[in-house]
Amino acid sequence: KYTVRGLYVSHKFLFTLLLPLKIGLSSGSIAYEEFQTFIKGGAALDLKACPSKSAKWIEDVIWLNLVELSKQHQFAQILDQVRRNEHAWKVWFDSEAPEEAEIPDGYHHCLHSFKRLLLIRCWCPDRTLAQAIKFIGEAMGARYSEGVILDLEKVWEESTKLTPLICFLSMGSDPTTSIEALAKKLKVKCAAISMGQGQEVHARRLLQQCMTGGGWLLLQNCHLGLDFMDELLDTLTGTEAIHDGCRVWITTEAHPKFPISLLQLSIKFTNEPPQGVRAGLKRTYVSLTQEQLDYSAMSQWKPVLFAVAFLHTVVQERRKFGPLGWNIPYEFNQADFTSSIQFIQNHLDSIDVKRGVCWNTVRYMLGEVQYGGRVTDDYDKRLLITF
Repeated sequence: KYTVRGLYVSHKFLFTLLLPLKIGLSSGSIAYEEFQTFIKGGAALDLKACPSKSAKWIEDVIWLNLVELSKQHQFAQILDQVRRNEHAWKVWFDSEAPEEAEIPDGYHHCLHSFKRLLLIRCWCPDRTLAQAIKFIGEAMGARYSEGVILDLEKVWEESTKLTPLICFLSMGSDPTTSIEALAKKLKVKCAAISMGQGQEVHARRLLQQCMTGGGWLLLQNCHLGLDFMDELLDTLTGTEAIHDGCRVWITTEAHPKFPISLLQLSIKFTNEPPQGVRAGLKRTYVSLTQEQLDYSAMSQWKPVLFAVAFLHTVVQERRKFGPLGWNIPYEFNQADFTSSIQFIQNHLDSIDVKRGVCWNTVRYMLGEVQYGGRVTDDYDKRLLITF
């Protein structure tokens, strides 16, 4: 979890997948040639120099993958098997989830998890991710195949007065609200400043106040104030008397000139929405306090809270599918969810118990104002209001 929490979502899964692959290579359960086939497929082959395709519906790239796969002992007959049993392979290939369906010619029962992953990678590259998740779970345990939910309080507990906490920013992942909420919960003073031209003077003053009197300093968008980062490192390492309650939080985009020494000294984390609806819902609920969960005794409160959390997860998850999800990638973030929950609470406080929730009001406020305020495309707005 220490490594994964400092990686972007696109890199987290790749790192986790590499763990069982490297372990398999070291133990001998995965041959180096198999690993190379998994990484490269048939990219190095020339279609003209390969056996001719057995069916027109097989794409050139997939046929090259199968030719390369046939070099492995267990798959040596696969090209002939596809020729002889073309219909069964096509039915399997066209199924909605080939990794769950029964593989023709007896492969379903004789392949262990990595060999099955290798076959899926060559036949159905678009289903590689789903099978890789199963491979990780079978090789290392189910907890490794699930996303790591960031717990800011535990991250803070690991830090010291000499250990800054750095959050790498991405679209819709600003942790400012969560950090300020944690400070409020712990009853700690948190001073925030957005870095940029001329802000170094104010940042320097706030840093001195934190080092002498305690409290947190949140330096935002530090990729715009890289010169001060070197000064910050020198100040933290060169000052002997620093208050034990002093903590420095830093948010920054990835930048090639960010000081390496400061990165090595710091605790690093990202705040992106995790992949998958289940992981997204877990992350959303982690951000809720028990006080918020028990806010109202009305029977509608918890179902509506879940509905808003589900909506929040879905609008963020769709962003990962590019134009198929949203025509324009919107920066939906935790602030949208927080303001929506605040509206729901106010609405439940003001309604007549006998009449119940006014769904038209809720739909308008969430679809047109809270989340809809970010949406500029007409089709995206129609989709959001439908949700």
